[in-house]
Amino acid sequence: MISVRGYFHPKTATGASSLIPSPPWHYSGDLLTVEYRTDPARVRELLPEPLELADEDPGAVAMIWADWQSCAASGEELLDPVRSQYKEAFAVVRCKYKGQTYSRCVHIWVDKDFAIARGLHQGYPKKLGSIHQTRPHPYGPAPRIEAGARFGATLAAADRRLAQAVVTLREPSETNGFVNGHPMAHHRWLPSIEKGKGLALDELIESGAASFEGGQAWVGDADLELFDSPTEELARLEIREPIAAYYRQVGVVWDGGRLLESNTSGAE
Repeated sequence: MISVRGYFHPKTATGASSLIPSPPWHYSGDLLTVEYRTDPARVRELLPEPLELADEDPGAVAMIWADWQSCAASGEELLDPVRSQYKEAFAVVRCKYKGQTYSRCVHIWVDKDFAIARGLHQGYPKKLGSIHQTRPHPYGPAPRIEAGARFGATLAAADRRLAQAVVTLREPSETNGFVNGHPMAHHRWLPSIEKGKGLALDELIESGAASFEGGQAWVGDADLELFDSPTEELARLEIREPIAAYYRQVGVVWDGGRLLESNTSGAE
């Protein structure tokens, strides 16, 4: 009997070629978060049933840039940085399911294939993009983490810029914002290989951090711009009113989620 190994494709005799290892997955990252309000109808159009708009501040959006180092339990990827370092930018809204408020990532771009694979597993709608953000440093011209520090961030995909921001820190904060502060409610979807058969995988799942630690959060102000693109719809979450911007360094462990609903009866 021949068997193949690996948590994800490609599966081989040894499993060493698998694009991602099995959880738990560990992350260390710098997060820039810009919160604003949009038309709640634009949020609602991104929420498939049975999800509903959040009761409070239903038009709130968080646009987040993250500069990550990540690894599996062994930590070996940290010593082979091409396998651990990646960047992402994503838009988060809030929603309601059976009376509970959840966060939901509705758009996200990353710059490494292993990050896309993890997103497929977790229900994040990840696509390939080009993401950059200013890194803090205690020496030279880079900003320190202090009042008045300025950080830039950009996002592009398919050769077109989708978003850019400049964040200016003002003071320490008790929070890192509120939009991305709940468990995530995501869908895991996979079309059937047979035409007309709907979805082979159709799951609504809840996931979040198995553990979390974070440095001092800072609040400030942001100049955020979103741009139209023929292949992306981020700009539909148009900026109606700014809320605040935040900077924080965090450490997170992800180790699986919880099934909320499953429907594989052929829904399109």
